[in-house]
Amino acid sequence: MTNSARRVCIADDHTLFRTGLKLLIESRAELVVADEFGDGRAVLNAAKDKRWDVLVLDLSLPLVSGAEVLRRLHESVPSLPIVVLSMYSEEHHRARSLREGAVAYLSKTADAEETYSVIALASRGELIAERSPSEKQERFELPHERLSPREFQVFLMIARGLPQGDIAAELNLSPSTVSTHIARTKEKLGVDSIADMVRYAFELRLLPGD
Repeated sequence: MTNSARRVCIADDHTLFRTGLKLLIESRAELVVADEFGDGRAVLNAAKDKRWDVLVLDLSLPLVSGAEVLRRLHESVPSLPIVVLSMYSEEHHRARSLREGAVAYLSKTADAEETYSVIALASRGELIAERSPSEKQERFELPHERLSPREFQVFLMIARGLPQGDIAAELNLSPSTVSTHIARTKEKLGVDSIADMVRYAFELRLLPGD
């Protein structure tokens, strides 16, 4: 470790995973883990005063979801490279994460060399998210890809079984706004009930570990 090592922040709610990732990141002198957090609210609070060269972000975080952290930090600190490292299905979450500001999307099943390489490149500002022409033009093929970022967040939280009141509190929305997002999501998905929304999420493997 040297004074010139680039500063990495890890945001993941599993202590054991953070420990393993920290060992990987600090296996060479190029990078150092400056901070690590287990919930999204802590990341947002720390980002006001911290200076990181890259944030490694899990999408599934308590208190404030990783998706919400990504959205807020991309708006407030657009110069901060964010690498999403998640168990969520890459097939359904990579394109959305890139559209919403991540410079890369890594699955937790990626090997150590790829994971280190992507984080190091992002920390040097050398990683620019590669989007296909269809992603750039936002040509959506599946119903859930027509959801707005906020609708998609609410959709996943509903699918995870969170009560609407908890969703409103986490996203700092009124209950009526959450209800509106749910109604619009049902319409866009072509379903009639919350049970149908949950079934859709599981059938398309949109939740981590599916």
